[in-house]
Amino acid sequence: MIISQISKKTYFFLLLLVVLVIYSAVGIDYSSLETFSLAMGKEVLQGLAHPDWHYLYDGSGEDLISLLLLTLGIAFLGTFIATILALPLTLISASNLWQNHPWIAKIGKFICNVLRAFPELVYAIIFVKVVGPGPFAGVMAIGVHQIGMLGKLFTEEAEGMNEALVEDATAIGANFWQIIFSVRVPYLLPIYSSLSLNHFEIAVRSAATLGLVGAGGIGAPLIFAIQTRSWDRVSIILLGVVVTVFSLDLFTGWIRRKLR
Repeated sequence: MIISQISKKTYFFLLLLVVLVIYSAVGIDYSSLETFSLAMGKEVLQGLAHPDWHYLYDGSGEDLISLLLLTLGIAFLGTFIATILALPLTLISASNLWQNHPWIAKIGKFICNVLRAFPELVYAIIFVKVVGPGPFAGVMAIGVHQIGMLGKLFTEEAEGMNEALVEDATAIGANFWQIIFSVRVPYLLPIYSSLSLNHFEIAVRSAATLGLVGAGGIGAPLIFAIQTRSWDRVSIILLGVVVTVFSLDLFTGWIRRKLR
């Protein structure tokens, strides 16, 4: 009986999945395929297979290495700002710190949800209009978005920590701030550091696209290369982003292992 019920549920969800796939496929506009040709596809593949190595570095400040370093700087500064500002927000959002005033934690979590509700690209468009195009707009976009992201993660870790340590400190007469700095901070600091490093990796990938809207980084030359069909330039930029992200993943992974 149980097996038949499971089978019925499985068939129902499979049928629902098929219906959604068919509905989505029918709703797509395929008219743009008329402009596609094998010659165009061959041109793209040939360009991607022959990266423009001259763009790697030329000392102009607009070469690949310089812009990748700028992208890393935008991601690092944005994540650093977000980490610092997420900490006081965590103090407000953690419900186990406000058991007598639960509405305070609800306000903090609401702020986190609002800040992380919009992607970095939306914030980048806003800040480009407010402060002008450039890296500063990218830093602000990543920083504001990740305050909400890190604030939520920090809050979850703070609420899930071992409260027996807090009870031991309370039993010997420690006050609120003594418990924060002597118990909670030492316990949570390695976890928070690991989370910040992980989001730094995410921020690098985000910063690579923020240039599409004028917020600095490698995104601007990438979109220009795509628009002008300079596929060799597109190839070297994508290759640079892949190598950068892979190297950063190895480096931050090594640091996270040391923090355990």
